[in-house]
Amino acid sequence: MTQDIVVQAPAQAAQLFLLFHGYGADAQDMQPLAKRFADEFPQACVVCVQATDPAEAGFGWQWFPLQGVTEENRPQRVNDAMLGFVSLIRAWQQRAGVSHEATALVGFSQGGIMSLAASLQEPQLCGRVMGFGSRFVTLPTHAPETVTYHLFHGKSDNVIHYGYAVSAAEHLVAIEADVTADVLPYIGHEIHPNMMDLAIERLTTHLPKRFYKQVHEADPGDSPVRH
Repeated sequence: MTQDIVVQAPAQAAQLFLLFHGYGADAQDMQPLAKRFADEFPQACVVCVQATDPAEAGFGWQWFPLQGVTEENRPQRVNDAMLGFVSLIRAWQQRAGVSHEATALVGFSQGGIMSLAASLQEPQLCGRVMGFGSRFVTLPTHAPETVTYHLFHGKSDNVIHYGYAVSAAEHLVAIEADVTADVLPYIGHEIHPNMMDLAIERLTTHLPKRFYKQVHEADPGDSPVRH
């Protein structure tokens, strides 16, 4: 946690945004998006988290190694890194005094891959996952009831094809998960300012499905009568 960047830390945080960078980058690369969150949500604790392993490329940091990675061995590499990744999240939740429901994992590229995978492997870890230019290594077989997914992808991304976001969104809808997906034309493998605008819009206008369910369970008398 010593190299993590705390962008905003109110005395009593109502939310926690944890931002995870891509391969060969560092915590500083996530600051533009983090500052947008801080400006929009003044009661949120906003932290750019840095991976602990130097990247094999010789610059920046990595969440898991990419040298020799294939579709077959990528899930295992993600699993091998998961314990440390989840430990970072739990440590920041404890430090900020914020529950998992009020925690958003925000990841770009490899950081998004880890965030998406963590939400499936670790129960009660977060309330939202925002993936920018990322993908699931393995699509979920059932809908996580307490997690909302927001996927953002550039249609000109030549590192992770935007088709991963489209197919993931279609699959999540099919299993009745809570998901939004935005594919933006003429944008590559980056967190473009237009994506930042959309991220704020999704956070401020999208009411998670779990809240609808809670309202329904609390007052089932309002449900429509079916004949």
